[in-house]
Amino acid sequence: MSHLKQSFSVKFEYQIYFSAGLFQPENRTFADFLNIRQSSASRKIFFVVDEGVAAAHPELINNIKTYFQQHQEVQLVADVMVVPGGEPSKNSTALFDELIAAVNTYGIDRHSFVAAIGGGAVLDLVGYASAVAHRGIRHIRIPTTVLSQNDSGIGVKNGINYRGKKNFLGTFAPPAAVFNDEQFLLTLSDRDWRSGISEAIKVALIKDLPFFEWIEAHTHQLAARDMETMNYLIKRCAQLHLDHIGGDDPFETGSARPLDFGHWSAHKLEQLSNFAILHGEAVAMGIALDSSYSYIKGMLTESQLQRILNVLHALSFDISNPLIQISNSNSVILTGLKEFQEHLGGLLTITLLTALGVGKEVHEMDEQQLIEASNYVSAFMLEKTGVSTINH
Repeated sequence: MSHLKQSFSVKFEYQIYFSAGLFQPENRTFADFLNIRQSSASRKIFFVVDEGVAAAHPELINNIKTYFQQHQEVQLVADVMVVPGGEPSKNSTALFDELIAAVNTYGIDRHSFVAAIGGGAVLDLVGYASAVAHRGIRHIRIPTTVLSQNDSGIGVKNGINYRGKKNFLGTFAPPAAVFNDEQFLLTLSDRDWRSGISEAIKVALIKDLPFFEWIEAHTHQLAARDMETMNYLIKRCAQLHLDHIGGDDPFETGSARPLDFGHWSAHKLEQLSNFAILHGEAVAMGIALDSSYSYIKGMLTESQLQRILNVLHALSFDISNPLIQISNSNSVILTGLKEFQEHLGGLLTITLLTALGVGKEVHEMDEQQLIEASNYVSAFMLEKTGVSTINH
């Protein structure tokens, strides 16, 4: 018997830029990045914009065109593609096919760039198309929501939903760069502003007690849309995510997914609501359920659990939505456990809490204790609001 073996390492590196007024002519942040990535080949840049962002910022596309008239480091494709935003944009292959067709039509090659401006769903979609066209086109992300600026937009995942399953098709492909422009946050609805905060709570709970305590102390400022406070939250959350991605398993080849704390139920909940529930809202509910389960299992004290639930409540998250209620073994949300395991393969691996700021992986979830945890969250909300959400 004989065999050959090959082994090599690939270094990935990309920058996260924080700016304001990214396409104002005097702002050289974007142009300087393109200068750094010089090439002897002719380079183009093709922009794809979330239609919700285009509507909220009607001057954006003209600003992009004016910017590239002054900064000619690359050739701007004159046609800017506007696509529907939100999770439904990932639910069929139609938009993906349109993006591939555009890459072909405009001659976007591996020396060129595809830049996506929008929320996490649009970034996922465009990132996936960029990753598979020509086996990988340089992708620039310009996230426009709290959730995408502090979490999804700065990572290495891309994908679309398929066969009724979230992110069933996708790639691990780091972006060429990420540009966070705080001015895009000014036009967010209160729901979208609040939604992204849940991912910061999540990463703080599993990795960083001082950050959780900071969030706990600043819930009023965050709810009141104080920009300085939000900028700190986004940057700290982004740093914690980048630290994790730079660890031992950035492409999730194992069964562990600590950054998906609270997500096994959140992903299913989005589908059950036909994506009427925003991802960050679903994550907040998932955090409440898994934190309560951690308490029921004896891993977390009740006072610690109450602090978590109080933060979520102070930020006006509806953590006891009927769709996430677990009343018996037939509760449909429980199918999320199987789908969560299937998505990654191997053992079921769920992150729970042993303390604020400390996560621990477990490999099974007890249905009766999940029912108790679900009822605990409902009782908490009944005490706070006087409205019962327990299903019987």
